[in-house]
Order: sequence, then structure tokens, then C-alpha cells
Amino acid sequence: MSSFSFEKIFPNDQGEFSIRRLFEKIFIEDWMMKLIALIITLALWFGVTGLRTPTTERLKNVTLKIRVSNEMEITNSPVQEVDLVISGDSRRIDQIRREDLIVSLDLGDALPGERTVEITPENVNDNLPPGVKLEEVQPSKIAITLEKVEKREIPVRAVTENNLPEGYEIYSMTVAPKNVPLRGPASFINSIDYVSTEPIDLSEKQGDFTAQQVPLKITNPKITVIDESVVDVFFRIGEKRIDRVFIVPVSNLPGKRTATLVLYGPRTILNAIDSSNMEAQLVLNESGTESLQFALPAEIQSQVVIKRQELNGK
Repeated sequence: MSSFSFEKIFPNDQGEFSIRRLFEKIFIEDWMMKLIALIITLALWFGVTGLRTPTTERLKNVTLKIRVSNEMEITNSPVQEVDLVISGDSRRIDQIRREDLIVSLDLGDALPGERTVEITPENVNDNLPPGVKLEEVQPSKIAITLEKVEKREIPVRAVTENNLPEGYEIYSMTVAPKNVPLRGPASFINSIDYVSTEPIDLSEKQGDFTAQQVPLKITNPKITVIDESVVDVFFRIGEKRIDRVFIVPVSNLPGKRTATLVLYGPRTILNAIDSSNMEAQLVLNESGTESLQFALPAEIQSQVVIKRQELNGK
């Protein structure tokens, strides 16, 4: 076989020879090394472009966040997860951490009421990486109920647990503050008559005490306390009370007239007194009617209550 010769292509003068030398340098000299480099380059190019082959994939159970204005609240239970149909570079799709993927639907301008909202690639925000496109969201429609948020002062009711020791009872419970401001959807707020405290333990309590910083029990997650979510509750506790009947002489009526007096108070105190420690008078009040007035021992006046009184005889 005859050898390759540039003279056959460039046979003439020096100018043609310089072009021949350039061609020889580019294509002939070290041709084996250049061939290997070309093969490596082509392999890399095919490898990269192969990874970038567009692909389509479905991502299931992606978190859906619905944003509404501060003056609105969602009161139904719309879907919280959707499926996404995406397309793009397969390498980038494989790198997606599905637990970090979130789709956001903005309803900040929506008005109160029930509505069906479409979910499309155009009206949601996503955190898909560059090179990956959102093609479809499923379901494509969801039902939403929006209510206006309201604020209202709600009375607080103290709740207790466990019994007092035998022979004792609660005389009174005072909550401070008496009312707390709550915030929530209108239908929820307007249906509440009171808010309860967490249970207060009464075991071994035999006298007055104050339960401080008692948490409020808010069972509905859509209702929140605007300010402090704790209250103080003051308890008056004492010996169990009974009714006791006394026949008391009426000092300013003739004929030894008497009056019946029913007192309500601690058993020990009422059992320690009798009618000889009391006195009754019939007086004319400002309206022109007669009524009984009783003089009780000073030491019991703040601890007993007159439940019933009656003038006896005629």
C-alpha cells in the first residue's frame, strides 16, 4: 500500500506547503492521542446528556399548606396532602427529598363562605429544584370553608378534682380574672358559654387557699387565648354547714311573742349556741311594713346566714 503524502494534495509552492503543515499538525501528528481524547469527550458528552434525558414522575403524599389572611380561619378539614406530576432532568428528580417538599396555596384574598378551590400548577407555589417542572396536582379541586375570626370575653369556670377531707366543704370559689379574651372562628366562639380550668386538686385541703397560675383547658385547636392562658382561683373552705332552727323571743311585743329563726352555718358553731344568746324585735321599715330584726352573737355574725324567719302566733 502506498504511503499517505501531502504532496499529492499540496504539491506546489511554499504558501501551499504552510497550509499543508497546518493540516498535518492538526490531523496527523499524535493522531492516536487525539483519537483517544475524542472518544473520552464523546463518552462524557453522551453520559451527561443521557442523565439529562427528560422524564415524568408522580410524587405522592406531598404536604399541602393553605394560606389565609389573619382575619380568616379554615373550619372544615380539607386535604393536607396531594400528589404531584412532575417532569424534568431525571438526575434532579432523583435528588428531591420528598419529606422536604411543600406545596402552598394562597387564599389570602378569599371571602368567608364555602367554596371549591382549583389547584393548578399556575396558582400554587412549590420548592421544586431548577430544571423540574410541575405538570399537574391531584386532586385538582378541594372544598374549603372559611369563617371570619372574632374575639370575645368568655367567663372562666374553675374545675376541681378529688374530695375534701370528711366534714369539710367549699364555701366559695373566686376566679381572677373572671373572664378571658378568646380568638377563633365566629361559629366556635359564639357557641362557647365558658372556658374551664385544668382540674385543681382539693385533697387534704381544710382551709382557705389560692391555686395560682392554673392553666385554662382549651380543647378546640382553632380557639386561642389572646393574653395569659392562666388564672388564679381563691377557695374558701370550712366545716360542713347545716340548718338549725331557733325559737327567739320578740322583746317589743306583749304576751311573750316569739319568732322562728333558721340559721345556716358550720355545725360546730350552730351547736354551740342557743336562743338565749339571741333577741328579736318587730320594726317598722321605711316602706311602712313591719319586719323582724334579730340580734345575733357578734362572734357568729360573719359565719352564719339567716335562711328563714317568721313571727309566731297572732
